[in-house]
Amino acid sequence: MQKINYGKMLDDTLARLQKSGEKPSLLLHACCAPCSSHTLTVLAERFDITIYFCNPNIAPEEEFEYRSSELKRLVSEMGLSINIIEEPYDPEPFFALAKGLEKLPERSERCQRCIELRLKMSAAKAKELGCDYFTTTLTISPHKDCSFINRCGGMTAEKYGVPYLFSDFKKHDGYKHSIELSKQYGLYRQNYCGCVYSKINSEKQRAHREDN
Repeated sequence: MQKINYGKMLDDTLARLQKSGEKPSLLLHACCAPCSSHTLTVLAERFDITIYFCNPNIAPEEEFEYRSSELKRLVSEMGLSINIIEEPYDPEPFFALAKGLEKLPERSERCQRCIELRLKMSAAKAKELGCDYFTTTLTISPHKDCSFINRCGGMTAEKYGVPYLFSDFKKHDGYKHSIELSKQYGLYRQNYCGCVYSKINSEKQRAHREDN
C-alpha cells in the first residue's frame, strides 16, 4: 500500500486557499497548548478557527484544568482572536472505551478508540456550528500514529458530513518548532499523553531510567 503524504495534502490545501483568497471556518480539536502552538502558526492565516478543547481522556481533573488554562493563555499571548470551546470535564466516556485495554501501551487499540471518540465529538461540534472543516492538533506528536489519525478523520468526515482537513503538522520541523514556541511562551509541557494509563507508563519508564 502506497504511503499517503498527509503533510503535502495540507500544503496543497493551504496553497489553494492562499490563491483563492478564501478563509473557511475550521474547528480545531486541541489536546494541549504545546501541540497547538505550531499548528496555529500554520493555520491562523488561512482559516477562521474555533478551538475545541475536548479531551475526556485527560486525568486527573487538575491536569485537565491546567492544560485548558495554558491553551487559553497561549492563544491570548499569541494575539489571536480565536474562540475556545471547552467541553466540561467528564472522563466516563474514556474509561468506558478503555475497559479491558488498560495495560496496553501508547498507539494501541485503547489510543485508537480514544482518538476516534475525540474526532467524532469534534465532527459533531463542527456540524453543529456549521464549520467548513474540522481537524486536530494530534498529528504533530511523534508519539501518535499520524496515518491512523487521518484515516479516522476521513471516515468520521463521511459519517458527519463535515470535511476533514488532512494534516501532518510534524512536517517542516513542526514538532521542533512547537518545542521552541513552548520555551518562548513558557508553556507547561506534560510528560504523559493525558490518560491515567499513559501517566502510569510514563512513571514506570522514568523510574527504569533512573535505576539504570
